[in-house]
Amino acid sequence: MLRSRCLRLVAVAFVMSALGALGLCRAENLPPRALVVYHDSWNDFPAPSPALSSLAALPSYLNVVNLAFARPDLVYVGDLDLAMTGLEYRFTGQVLRDSIDLLKKRHPGTRVLLSVGGSGYSNWDAFNAPAVARLVRDLHADGMDIDFELRRANCTILPGGRTTCATDAVWANLVRRIREVLPRPMLLTASVWSVGAYGEGAFRAARPVSQYTGLMLSLLRSPLAGELDLLSINAYDAGPEYDPLEAFRAYRAVWPGPLALGVEVQWKGGAGPFVGAAQAQALAREVAKDRNGAMMLYPLLSLPEGVGSADRPDGRTLATALCRGLELAGCDAEAP
Repeated sequence: MLRSRCLRLVAVAFVMSALGALGLCRAENLPPRALVVYHDSWNDFPAPSPALSSLAALPSYLNVVNLAFARPDLVYVGDLDLAMTGLEYRFTGQVLRDSIDLLKKRHPGTRVLLSVGGSGYSNWDAFNAPAVARLVRDLHADGMDIDFELRRANCTILPGGRTTCATDAVWANLVRRIREVLPRPMLLTASVWSVGAYGEGAFRAARPVSQYTGLMLSLLRSPLAGELDLLSINAYDAGPEYDPLEAFRAYRAVWPGPLALGVEVQWKGGAGPFVGAAQAQALAREVAKDRNGAMMLYPLLSLPEGVGSADRPDGRTLATALCRGLELAGCDAEAP
């Protein structure tokens, strides 16, 4: 009953205010107030045992943990062999699984997802949904995060004012195929483009304008949006004109469910906006006014370019600031 009601709400969210629908589409398997973090496998240190892993040591407020990143075209034959999955942890699949088990034993409210894609893995034409599902289950994870990044979107506005993109059918097909192999209660979340909800209605003239403007609108106004449990906005690398809170409002206009606003550790070549600890906390405090508002951090273990400071914080400092802004419990416990 709840799922069918969510599908109807999402289908009409594009043409009506979603404010009255907030809270009705919350996945029962999600924390009440999500703080999503991407656990960057390439930056993690070797762990000889689960008890010594950074994953098992995460504080409780980092309650949605995305293992970054698996390949869409991964080869996984079983037995927790990670060699051809894309994950870059410098320990065995058994240690990874047992670290996840230990983390969830320590913090039963934490959810762990396998994030597939990222900027480095783009062969979605060969997406191996059955293998992804086997890996998710073998790791004792709670579902999958779609991080579908692309070099070209070719979004255009039709004469009637509606946005269409070359990837509309791809997104729909991905959601459909994933839900076939990972039905609920498995979680399915998506990392969505910075300007992906711009281009129509009150946000028709929102800036910046690019080939990615409106990228997510087709999916989010379709019934398939009801198959998603949470969206994380990549609210960075969009340039100085970009306003993360305006992006949050744009996505909220078409998506009534859990919505995370993302912040990023500064890196060489990034386009920003990058936020300091105080600004991250202020953003989280503003987002927390939304009943289904959440925050996202990418990537947790990365160090900023140059020397870290309050204005150029590392992932651990940003995580603490986001926790305080969302007014979660246990913010004094630092991430490893």
